[in-house]
Amino acid sequence: MDLDLDKRESELKKRLDRLDALEKEVKERERILISNEKAKKQVLLRLAPSLWDQIAAWAQDDFRSVNSQIEYLLNEAIKRR
Repeated sequence: MDLDLDKRESELKKRLDRLDALEKEVKERERILISNEKAKKQVLLRLAPSLWDQIAAWAQDDFRSVNSQIEYLLNEAIKRR
């Protein structure tokens, strides 16, 4: 009977080790995804002064920077597409 318990304990230990390894892998993948999301691309954007003024006013109303407002608008356009 002790042999059965030892065998079962060994199998459970292997499963636990595998779960630990999987958890580490998932955390690493999550870290990479978050890192990639934070790495933003820079783009040069030319806007008419009147459009800039309108976006700036809107951004101020929403307590955002102009850059954040433009990013928000682009995200909303993508969602609606």
